[in-house]
Amino acid sequence: MLWFACKHPQTPLLPKWVAALAVAYALSPIDLIPDFIPVLGYLDDAILVPALVWLAVKWLPLHVKEDCHLQAQAWMQTHEAKPVSRWGVVWVLSVWSLCAYVLWLWLA
Repeated sequence: MLWFACKHPQTPLLPKWVAALAVAYALSPIDLIPDFIPVLGYLDDAILVPALVWLAVKWLPLHVKEDCHLQAQAWMQTHEAKPVSRWGVVWVLSVWSLCAYVLWLWLA
């Protein structure tokens, strides 16, 4: 639903950005904090993704929610595969690269 909300012309800008971030991160094959890190690895999946989804859905206008929900149901009935976000990979790698650069500057 949020993926369709990102493309909907009547979605306001802030909910569109939050929805795009939630979709990109939730469908990204890599995590911001890898799951093998004890406790912290699962916090992003347990807190960050649901919080972003909740905010995006809360800020969407009702008619946009209904329209996007119907589009998502139709898409799920016609496609059998799980969607994947390549932008999510780019976003996560960009955050890690920025962190590595800041750490390099701090240690240099």
